[in-house]
Amino acid sequence: MKELFGSPGRKSGLILRIGQCVFAAASIGVMASASGFSTTTAFCYLIASMGLQVLWSFGLVCLDIHALRFNKDLHTNIIVSLFVVGDWVTATLSLAAACSSAGVMVLFTKDTNICRIDTNLSCDMFQISIGFAFVSWFLLAISSYVMFWLVASF
Repeated sequence: MKELFGSPGRKSGLILRIGQCVFAAASIGVMASASGFSTTTAFCYLIASMGLQVLWSFGLVCLDIHALRFNKDLHTNIIVSLFVVGDWVTATLSLAAACSSAGVMVLFTKDTNICRIDTNLSCDMFQISIGFAFVSWFLLAISSYVMFWLVASF
């Protein structure tokens, strides 16, 4: 089996998972600290999706650390298949949440000017949180692509 960049049990995979976890947590932190986020369903969905992303990525960070520390091989059919399913599900949910939140922000800032009218909304923080969510999704997309090729190489 090929050793690909970002595959489980390698340092590059660990770095990708840490990045996913950090950016998803940053997205949650910024969105939760912004005033008025709970009035919009898409923003609540973003927090839920990023929460799932943090849990999934943190679990895989722990597994990668264990594999690197004790020289364990994570390239078995069952483990890689589990990684593929988990990565694709969380990637789909993360992209949907980030895109829906971005769509709401376009509505708020460009179409209705709600951000200028309602000063209680933290629109700048919403945009930062959405940006973090897209970065987290991009890192997850790389991992998903690598997992797909690992499954194809079996």
